[in-house]
Amino acid sequence: MAGLYVHIPFCKQACYYCDFHFSTSQNLKAGLIQAIGAELEMQKAYLENEPLETIYFGGGTPSLLSEHELEGLWGAIHKNFTLKKPEVTLEANPDDLSGQHLATLKRAGINRLSIGVQSFDDGILKFLNRAHSSSDALQCLEVARLAGFDNISIDLIYAIPGQDHKLWKENIERAISLSPEHISAYTLSIEEKTVFGRRQKKGIFPTESDEVAATQMEMLMEELSNAGYEQYEISNFCKPGFYSQHNSSYWQQKKYLGVGPSAHSYNGMSRQSNISNNPLYMQSIAQGKIPCQVETLSRANKINEYLFTTLRTAWGCNLNYLRTNLDYDLLEEKHQEFALFLKLEMIHRQNHHLLLTQKGKLLADKIASDLFIKE
Repeated sequence: MAGLYVHIPFCKQACYYCDFHFSTSQNLKAGLIQAIGAELEMQKAYLENEPLETIYFGGGTPSLLSEHELEGLWGAIHKNFTLKKPEVTLEANPDDLSGQHLATLKRAGINRLSIGVQSFDDGILKFLNRAHSSSDALQCLEVARLAGFDNISIDLIYAIPGQDHKLWKENIERAISLSPEHISAYTLSIEEKTVFGRRQKKGIFPTESDEVAATQMEMLMEELSNAGYEQYEISNFCKPGFYSQHNSSYWQQKKYLGVGPSAHSYNGMSRQSNISNNPLYMQSIAQGKIPCQVETLSRANKINEYLFTTLRTAWGCNLNYLRTNLDYDLLEEKHQEFALFLKLEMIHRQNHHLLLTQKGKLLADKIASDLFIKE
């Protein structure tokens, strides 16, 4: 089984924190959608005929796609790949999800929505330069239910300047009251090429401390656990049976194909990434060339990536997998680090799996990097 990711690089406006590849001009949208369709044809052998169990329309803002554009992409997917009752996710902004558009998405085969709420506070939404209001978010979730969507995920952001612990708790409680099947929550990260990044460089952006971020993450874990949500990955929580199958495939090292500008692909032996430039992408596809860079993964790459992804999950790092598939005995090679994290109660061992404790989840990236091996 494999996954497909389709990157739609267009947005109405630029969120101040976002460093994904996108354009606020939609002049090239029709031509670029055609180019993505052509790339699907060109890349049909990449997954070696494995059926698709997940399809994910990301971006950018895929909810900007018209019915005609979405149908065109669907036609190219069905023509070139075998589908096995896939989970089909579309990322959307609340202000795009009218009742009519939701009905279009439902007819097109979308069965899971990932809605970029980010906050239920209008002041915070304005600070982030989001295009929607809190009332838009509440209304779109209600209309999505009426349209028949029974698998909805919402995104939230914490550690935002101006969002104190009280306001963050209110956001969590509001999210829980809406009963989405899935919640993804991320700490605000400041990337260099964003508006926030440029402000930080000038010394005019009031970033929150690591302590605030840790406290708000602990609040999130406690509140969602009490409400019956399972934290199956550091940033992802769901009701029983509602894991994101697509994102889980990334963490389980399954193959996936990414199409569109800036999209990434993985086949177990190598990674490839498409150029992050819309006109150059279109030009290359028109010439019959896939505009990507390919990286062959070394043994160290595979080990480190496996550690980084699996330690973030509820199922943890399989020590037997490392020994059998990558000829790596973690407990022997990293004996001192393992002993220290065990003593600090940041990790625990469950049979042949290594898992993070609640305390360890606060330092997941640090723990993984300390267990990395060098080339």
